[in-house]
Amino acid sequence: MVLKFCGFNTLLLSINPVLAAPMPEMKEPEVIRTLKLASGRLLKGNGSEAQEGDTVEVNYVCRRSNGYFVHSTVDQFSGESSPVILPLDENQIIKGLKEVLIGMKVGGKRRALIPPSVGYVNENLKPVPDEFGPRRSLFSHATEPLIFEVQLLKVL
Repeated sequence: MVLKFCGFNTLLLSINPVLAAPMPEMKEPEVIRTLKLASGRLLKGNGSEAQEGDTVEVNYVCRRSNGYFVHSTVDQFSGESSPVILPLDENQIIKGLKEVLIGMKVGGKRRALIPPSVGYVNENLKPVPDEFGPRRSLFSHATEPLIFEVQLLKVL
């Protein structure tokens, strides 16, 4: 009754499947989110090379495998960085990141997809943000692959 008052014909509101246009099959678009290079390098670098047992200073951005941001040492708005110092020892750093950093030269950049098996297998492994929110975000996604983009700043 209200529909007729507003000028609508209830016959037009009913759906007739015979007259409906066929719906095309919906497919997920193919999107390449990261390009895996054979070397894993984005930028080679030209300084000294990081070796097992060294201590290094790095900047990094950590994202989930779907591209969502988790944590970074570089402020995306100001560009200011708070580099972290990491020992290249798998008892102190996540194993996957250690493998990425060994062999890198100062100034080099790499991007790596780190599976959970060589990621944060316990909460004592670095790098871990100091702030509560980013730390909580990181550990809530520790059971999924994480993408690390790292830049080696110094070998100490």
